[in-house]
Amino acid sequence: MIKKVLIVDDEAHIRMLIEQTLEELEDEGVEFFTAENGEDALTLISEEKPQLVFLDVMMPKMNGMEVCRRVKKELLLDDVYIVLLTAKGQEIDRLKGQEVGADVYLTKPFDPETLLDKARTVLELQ
Repeated sequence: MIKKVLIVDDEAHIRMLIEQTLEELEDEGVEFFTAENGEDALTLISEEKPQLVFLDVMMPKMNGMEVCRRVKKELLLDDVYIVLLTAKGQEIDRLKGQEVGADVYLTKPFDPETLLDKARTVLELQ
């Protein structure tokens, strides 16, 4: 089975940074998708059913919290592992992330090794 990862951020350089961080996983058969807003992300999640989504919170059209809520609470895709990425590191934001069903909440700037380790664990590529 092909492992799929979706990277969602409205800033192209962040999408590129995450892709470069996870690039070595391509050799292990991982396929990457990207989206620059929440609406596109929701469509891709519905169509492609990625195992892992790195999801920015503050984006145009639909924010990451809403995307996460819809994926987990409406589409009931519990097997989609969602990592919320945000510049907001306050406890209230972290709690909101948990409420909408995020599996992990990471603040920017993030450590590339942390993302790679998380991807390897979730995709069972140890």
